[in-house]
Amino acid sequence: MSLDVPALAGVDRQTLREQSLHKLREAISSGQLAPGTRLIETELSEALSVSRGTLREALRHLVQEGLVVADERGRLLVRALTPAEVRDIFAVRGALESLAAETLCAAPDRATIVEQLRTAVDRLRSPDQPMSDLVEADLAFHRRLCELTGNETLVQSWQHLSGLTRATIVRSGPEQALRNMDWQRHTPIVEAIEAGDAERAREVVRSHMQESAERIVAILAD
Repeated sequence: MSLDVPALAGVDRQTLREQSLHKLREAISSGQLAPGTRLIETELSEALSVSRGTLREALRHLVQEGLVVADERGRLLVRALTPAEVRDIFAVRGALESLAAETLCAAPDRATIVEQLRTAVDRLRSPDQPMSDLVEADLAFHRRLCELTGNETLVQSWQHLSGLTRATIVRSGPEQALRNMDWQRHTPIVEAIEAGDAERAREVVRSHMQESAERIVAILAD
């Protein structure tokens, strides 16, 4: 059997793109690349030690996620959400995740589901971990909430918002982000599901989202 060199090269290129994407996403999530920052290809490709082609692929993915946008001149910038956009994002997330919580309240394996959600919450209990790790832990909890329903359409809808969700975290700033991601704000969601109280679960999720949105909007107003 002959060695498929092109296929191997493709894997390596994909790895470089994923590594670049991860580093850029981490820099944005941590605030190292602040909202409104112009992303210059020559500088970024040199900093990441990758070709401009590989960098463009990573940036294209960030544009699709909503973390990066192009201005009227085609220049790429770290997205700076408006108050209206923040409210819209959290309103849609509230609708999706309240549906997820309601569904889980009626699940026959609710005890196992609650155990998994508590494990996800535990990842948020160490505020001294890197901000990027906290962001991933927060997103993992909310994603798991949807995944445990087994509703693929729901999961895909939530995943479509994941980039914009990251953008809201960046927009809030480190101090407010820590408050919004506090593990104690997530526990009532798990407790409502554990009790099988669908009405309570919906209300807790919606309040969680609305409170997060209004805190960020207040910061933007200042």
